[in-house]
Formats: sequence, C-alpha cells, structure tokens
Amino acid sequence: MAGTATHCPYCSLQCGMALAPSSDGPAPVNVSGRDFPTSRGGLCRKGWTAAELLRHPERVTEPLVRDERGALRTATWDEALGRVASEVRRIQAVHGPDAVGVFGGGGLTNEKAYLLGKFARVALATSRIDYNGRFCMSSAAAAGNRAFGIDRGLPFPLTDLDAADAVLLLGSNVAETMPPFVQHLERARAGGGLIVVDPRRSATAQLTDDGAGRHLAPAPHTDLILLLGLAHVVVNDGLLDSHYLAQRTRGLESVILSVAPWWPERVQGATGVPAELIRAAAQRLAKSARTGSCYILTGRGVEQHADGTDTVTAAINLALLLGLPGSARGGYGTLTGQGNGQGGREHGQKADQLPGYRKITDPAARAHVAEVWGVPEASIPGPGLPAVELLRTLGMDDGVRALLVHGANVVVSAPDASTVREGLRRLDFLAVCDFFLSETAREADVVLPVLQWAEEEGTMTNLEGRVLRRRRAVEPPPGARSELWILNRLAELLEAPSSFPTDPQAVFEELRAASSGGPADYSGISYQMLDAGEEAYWPYPQGSRGTPRLFRERFAHDDGRARLVAVRASTGGWASARPRLDEFQLATGRLLEHYQSGAQTRRVSTLNDAQPEPRLQIHPAAAERLRLEDGAWARVTRPGSAVPEVLCRTELSVGIRPDTVFLPFHFPGLAAANQVTEARTDPISGMPEFKTTRVLVQPAMREDSP
Repeated sequence: MAGTATHCPYCSLQCGMALAPSSDGPAPVNVSGRDFPTSRGGLCRKGWTAAELLRHPERVTEPLVRDERGALRTATWDEALGRVASEVRRIQAVHGPDAVGVFGGGGLTNEKAYLLGKFARVALATSRIDYNGRFCMSSAAAAGNRAFGIDRGLPFPLTDLDAADAVLLLGSNVAETMPPFVQHLERARAGGGLIVVDPRRSATAQLTDDGAGRHLAPAPHTDLILLLGLAHVVVNDGLLDSHYLAQRTRGLESVILSVAPWWPERVQGATGVPAELIRAAAQRLAKSARTGSCYILTGRGVEQHADGTDTVTAAINLALLLGLPGSARGGYGTLTGQGNGQGGREHGQKADQLPGYRKITDPAARAHVAEVWGVPEASIPGPGLPAVELLRTLGMDDGVRALLVHGANVVVSAPDASTVREGLRRLDFLAVCDFFLSETAREADVVLPVLQWAEEEGTMTNLEGRVLRRRRAVEPPPGARSELWILNRLAELLEAPSSFPTDPQAVFEELRAASSGGPADYSGISYQMLDAGEEAYWPYPQGSRGTPRLFRERFAHDDGRARLVAVRASTGGWASARPRLDEFQLATGRLLEHYQSGAQTRRVSTLNDAQPEPRLQIHPAAAERLRLEDGAWARVTRPGSAVPEVLCRTELSVGIRPDTVFLPFHFPGLAAANQVTEARTDPISGMPEFKTTRVLVQPAMREDSP
C-alpha cells in the first residue's frame, strides 16, 4: 500500500496505518488502514481521525513560560530550557536530588521512555520517577511477575485467539476501547463460548447475545469472589489438568484450600451471579481447555482495585488449574491499554525498574546498566515512589518541589484529581512537555512543545510484546522539538555525565545494550530488521528469533515452574453495607470516541460532537427513586468528603446494575470523574482504586449545572 507505513497513535493494538500526503482538508496526510495482524486493515473512529491533530489550531508550537503576572507567554528555547535547568539546580541545592520528580507516560516511544528514565537517574540523580502506566497496568504486571516470573501483556500473538473455542473476558470493554480486537473473538462467539464479566451490559457484553456466550454481571468489587467460585467448580468437579499442574506449577495445595469455601451458591449470595451460570461457565471453559482452545483475558475492570493484584492472580490461578498458560490449548493474558503501555514500563519509567525490566534493587542489574551508561553503580538512585504516592508528596516540605511531566495529564487522569491539582499549584516549579495546552500544562511554569506521532521516528511495543516501527511522515512545526532533543539539551545544561543521543536509532542501540540479559531483552532487535518487516517479540536476545509465545517450555522462575498463589476475598464490603438509597458504587471507564484524559480526542470535532460531555449511566429504577429523569443534571459526591463534586447529565440504562453508576473519565473541570475517585491503592502494585468508589448521587438544581 502506498504511503508511509506506521501505526495508530492511540491504544496498544497499534493498528497498522498508511499515511499519504494530502493537499487539502484539515490534516497534512490521509489515513488508510493497512494489513497488520492485530487490526487487519481496520481502524476505529479515533484512528481514522488521528491526523487531524497534527495541524490543529490549538497546537502548542513555541515554548511558553509563565511571566511575573502569572500568564504564559511565548519564549525562545534557550530561555525556556535555561529556566528549567536553573530551577532544577536551585531546588536541588536547597532540598536535595529527590526534591525534583519526573512523571512519564505510556504513550512515549521506547526510545523516549528509556532516555527519560536515564535522565532522571543520571542527570537529575533523583529516585522520584514514575508514570501514568501505574494507573492501568501495574496490578496485572505484579500478578504476572509473581505467577510467571515475567510480565508481558499477551504472552502469545493476538491472532491465536482466532482459533479459540472459549474466551473468558473479565473487566474489558474491547468493543469500545479497541474495536478491531473484536474480530479475534468471532470463533468463540460463533460457538457460544464468549463469557464476558462486567457489572454493565457494555457493548462487549452485548456480543454474547443470541447464544454467542454468557454475560456475568457481578456486584461491584466482587470479581475476586467470582473467580474463586469458578476455580472452586474446576477443583470440585475434577476439571483441573492434574498432569500439567504436577509438571509445571507449584502451590496447588494452598490454592485448593483457598477456593474451597467458595461454592457457587455462596458466590451467588456475594456477587449476584446465579450459581447455575457460574457452574456452566466453569464447565464450558474446562471443556474447551480439554478438547479445543480456551483463553482467559483480564482488563482494567478487574485490575483497577485496591486488591487488583490478587484479583488478577485469581484469574491466573484459574488459567493454571485448566492447564492453559504455555500450552497449545490456550493461555492467559492481560490487555494493555496505552499505545506503549508495555514498552513504557520495561525501560525505566517505573519507580523500581531499570531498562530491560530489571529490578533497580538488584546489584547485578545496577552494575550492568551503570556500565552501559558509563557511571558509577553507586550513583544510580534506589527505588522511588509509585505514582499515587509520588503525586501525594507534591509541594510538601520533604516531598517533590519541582516536577517534569512528559506525556501525561494528571489533572484529569489521576485519582482524587482535585488534590493533585492543588499539589501542582504548591510546587516551586512545574514543567510540562506536550503538544496541546492540556489541563496539566495550563498549570505549568514552562510548557515545552513536542512532536506528534507522525512527525517522529521510534519504536513502540504493543499488547503482544511485539516491537514495532513508528515512522516519520510529515515535517513538524518549526518550533516543536523531540523529547530526545529536550533531554539532551537539559542534560548538557545540568552538566550530566553519560551521553543523551538525539537520534532515535542511536538511543535504541543503547537501549539494546542496556536491556541485554534482562527479562525484557531487546538486544537482538534492530531498526534494520524492523524496517525489513521481520516480527520481533521480546524477549529477543542476540542470536535468537524472538519469543512470540512465552512459556512453551518453561516459566521465567528459576525452576521453570509457574506459581499458584492463594488469595482470599473479604466476605464483607458493599453487599453487606446496606447503603443509603442515594448511595452507589461508581465505576469509571472509557467511551468509544475518546481516549485517556481526552486532551487529544476532545479536540477532534467529529469525536467531540458525538460525545461532548460525560453522562452518568444509572439504572431507571434507581433514577426513579431519586426523581432523576433521563438527561437531568445530577451531582456526584463522596459521602462525608469535602472533595469537589462532579456535575453531569444522567443517562438511563437497563444495562447497568441498580447499585452501580458509570462515568467516563475523559472530561475536565466539574465534569472530571476523577475528582471523586479515591487515592486508595493496591499495597502490592500501587494501582489506584478507580472502579469502586462509593458515591452519593443527587439531583442538581438547574442553576448548579455547568
């Protein structure tokens, strides 16, 4: 296909795109789908309109600095970068290296994520770095690491799902968040084997209609109990794969004991899912695991909880009991969300990691990376703070006093977002790299305009662990710069040791060396092989052919066995709390037309016109009880809390449980759902509790509406 071959800038499917020059219209290039295994020529609405942002009139094309009157004005690059460097020096001289923090993003290329992590540790000598992937993948990553010894979203190519007889999909609305994914579920649907777990009758849950499968709608925050119930049936009915378990796993006895109390009738009482459906689902999965092909997939809906790691672990346990991971009869995987959510967490943006998914506390890992960087091992800081804890310290005397933000919009996307905004305003200094004046960038002292996806070279790693080439198709605005150039100039101004290349290929060559021998080994991958169209699934050590399918021979623990880890669920919680009539569990999520904080998609007219505002989805019976009509204004608050309220219109739907409300999180200001989500986190992964915030819903007076 003619045009520049690249990939969509949005989700982790990284759908194939071709970009051809355009002489008319709002975009400098025309977008067409191209054949690529995850998308097969398809794109969603966001992908088709992505190029309209390249020359958007609101794009930031010159550096901005805040003047003495508090307004942002244009500045030269020398002035803007000089101010960043001088503020960093001043603040660190008074408060120490960890007074400067870095917040990255899961949309950065591998090269930018790698160099950002290196910049934090070498140029800033700070441990205070984390990224927004902590908000979406951390629980699945923690569960995968402890069960398998490694974390790769899908440890198999997505096309393996094409042959699946049964798919258990928990907490993921792929029909709206990544529509081209749905085609890979067709065989399972055709045989009635698609099982979707979601408290809402989402677009994905509707795929189970007309005999295509089953929709299980558990009460909020009871996914863990449901999974324990499914595992109970597998164990009690003798459906487990005893040979596989004996040969390839450890920990079976403790898991059998942990699921024993959760017989289907008890699970029904806690979750609301009928016992006969629980038995039927478990038996269908087991039958497909024995005679065909079965997959278990998790998404944010079961991960974004304070017990998200344990919930994902329960899903992995179920898959192991059925003998799926690493077999030719199916597997387990988790659906990475952001475009480079996988690669972004592998190469140094996370608080506790070094490139190659190495642990920053491992002496051998530190020595290897220090040698690549040409710095003393002792100069590399230790582990920092996960994102929510990092943001909690903003502006505090012993916390982060200056923050550099790359590819994130925390004012909208972080939990308890109003508190985060207050923290940003307490900072001594805030610098933001972005191509739009996002809600976070509006708070900055310096805004640095950066390149967009079609203006840069680099690599991305999609949800399969497949490394892909991003290619430049258009020239950027004259005033915009790559983050690689920005980090190079700042490192020079800060007189940092080591080198900070500006050429993406040179950075990738260094990344190869730094990752060599690590769990996420990229050392055998090169731009040349990617440009030649070769497939590259990590780990890809030099001399290998990569690893499209993990775990076929062994798991990544030293003894080669997977770990079954017993987890336990609370029997109390929401169902036993007897809430007020106006009290609900709030689940947040995405809409088909928008992405993440909406900083990009809200600027595409066709997308924003289709979904210009958030709607609070509420069951008609609950709305009638509160005297709320469809389209009426409602106020959403946390009981007993002084945090700001959310004001939004209602959308009545029988597709949601009467005890639950749903609100998309793409919108700012009074419509920002994350103003009322809690900053409570999973103690293992640091994942925020996005999916079950207890809220009050009340009618709002007309004069209160935005």
